[in-house]
Amino acid sequence: MEQILFFLIAFIAIASATYFVFARSPIYSILALIVTMFSIAAMYILLNAQFLGIVQIIVYAGAIMVLFLYLLMMLNLNKADESKKQNTLKFIGVFSAGILFIGILGAYRGLQQDIFAEEGIDHSVGLTKNLGRLLFNEYVLPFELASILILAGIVGAVLIGKRDL
Repeated sequence: MEQILFFLIAFIAIASATYFVFARSPIYSILALIVTMFSIAAMYILLNAQFLGIVQIIVYAGAIMVLFLYLLMMLNLNKADESKKQNTLKFIGVFSAGILFIGILGAYRGLQQDIFAEEGIDHSVGLTKNLGRLLFNEYVLPFELASILILAGIVGAVLIGKRDL
C-alpha cells in the first residue's frame, strides 16, 4: 500500500513539475509548482520525516510561492517579453537538460540495489524531538546565523519595496 501511494505521489509530482515547465501562463506555472511542493512534502511524510514535510508546506508551498506570485505581479510579465528570448539561450537550456539527464542515468546505472535494506532503517531519524535536540545543542550557532541572515533579507526586501514619499 505504501509503495502504491509513493508511486501515485511521485506521478503527481512529476506531472505538476512538467506542467510547471511547459505552462504558457506564469500564474498556472506557479500554481503547478505549489502542487509539486505539496507532493514533495507528502513524500517526506512517507519517509517518516514529518517535520521536514510540514516545513516544506509552510516555507516553500506557503511563503516562497506567495513571494513568487507577488514578484510576478510586480514585474507584470506578458507574452511580448517571451518572444525576445534568443534561440541560443533556448538551445543552451535544452543542452543543459540533456546533460543533466545523462548524469542522472549514469548515477542510476551505478546504483547498487542492496543499499536500501530494511534492517538498517532507524525509525527515529525524522522525528521533531531528535531534530530539535540536535539543532539547539550542536548547531545553535549556524541556526542563529541563518536567522540573522533571514532577518537581513526581510529588512532588505522592505527597503527595496518601500516607495519614496
